Amino acid sequence: MNYQNLLQDKVNQLRLENRYRHFVELERLTGRHPHALWHTAKGPREVIIWCSNDYLGMGQSTHAIDAMSKAVRAHGTGAGGTRNISGTSSSIVALESELASLHNKERALVFTSGYVANEASLSALIALLDNPIILSDSMNHASIISGIRYGRAEKCIFRHNDLNHLEELLKGIPKSRHKIIVFESVYSMDGDTSPIAEIASLARKYNAMTYLDEVHAVGMYGAEGGGIAQRDGVEDEIDLIQGTLGKAYGAMGGYIAGSDALCDAIRGYGSGFIFTTAMPPALAEGALASIQYLRNSSEERKKQKDMAQYLKNKLANSHLPALPSTTHIVPVMVGDATKCSEISWTLLADHGLYIQPINYPTVPRGTERLRITPGPLHSAEMADQLVDSLARVFDTVQPPAYVAGNGKPNSLAG
Repeated sequence: MNYQNLLQDKVNQLRLENRYRHFVELERLTGRHPHALWHTAKGPREVIIWCSNDYLGMGQSTHAIDAMSKAVRAHGTGAGGTRNISGTSSSIVALESELASLHNKERALVFTSGYVANEASLSALIALLDNPIILSDSMNHASIISGIRYGRAEKCIFRHNDLNHLEELLKGIPKSRHKIIVFESVYSMDGDTSPIAEIASLARKYNAMTYLDEVHAVGMYGAEGGGIAQRDGVEDEIDLIQGTLGKAYGAMGGYIAGSDALCDAIRGYGSGFIFTTAMPPALAEGALASIQYLRNSSEERKKQKDMAQYLKNKLANSHLPALPSTTHIVPVMVGDATKCSEISWTLLADHGLYIQPINYPTVPRGTERLRITPGPLHSAEMADQLVDSLARVFDTVQPPAYVAGNGKPNSLAG
């Protein structure tokens, strides 16, 4: 058997289905976000990023940069080992304490990424509970799906944000059986939020644990950036909150926060926590500085919210097919993988605007889109240019989701 040909055939299939991921080589410029250098065969070219997960620009904050620089000089570049073997630094301990305080929980654990945090925590919980059943929202992230699959638990998928369907499923499960409801606060592809309080109420009624993924919300919502649960005053009703340090906080890593018993159990049984090199002190210090800053400053969140609404209003008056969104994520629908990639490339090559195409399997076929994330460092002039460029390119490419000149603005305007 020729393994190389077999593998190449699989890659070629991705290309045929327009699912092959083309990575754009970008060089971020300190102090100039959202500007970056796009490295091309003809040399570097300056572009504006409109799809970054560094939602508040904290990745270039002087607070984080200074903290990381100081930590590198003091502690070096690496962690030195796993958490169990010399890798538990004072920096990580301080970061975990800060995260527990942020979410008003007894304890927190830091992981190498948000993906690993979900996969390790869910698979560990499944192994620890007695024949549990997992109730998972149909729009949950791949890391959640992987954690459930790795844990080999029975699962029920409830329709997205559908409380009636969730309760219907819960009614069919013996109250004494262990169960976990797993859902997200902000869903990253549609930009919608979940009914956290209502789901927590159902969990209490049917004796279920609650597992809430807040990766797209931490730093962004709540008086101190604790997420949607903090904003809505329901964080005490959630058993486990999972988050990331790599989006609004501009660093890298993931975490969970919960009771001492819950975190200690995952600490002792989570393979993805135990058997990997710990986060280096410099990263921990950078994340800690960002969290502490955003707990005391709402300026970045306010500017981001204002810019997001400005862009939504512009899109609403442009007849572009933007989905209604109550969050910082603004999806513009395309409806075809080939055209989505074409639009993305044209915006980059002809207009200097970078928005990565979102195709299957990240979203279902026929719902391909551009996912825009306006931030506090984007200007009104940049947003005007973006909408004008989008209109020009959509008018040329004519994707299925776009009907030129239909005279019906969408419902984004607030």
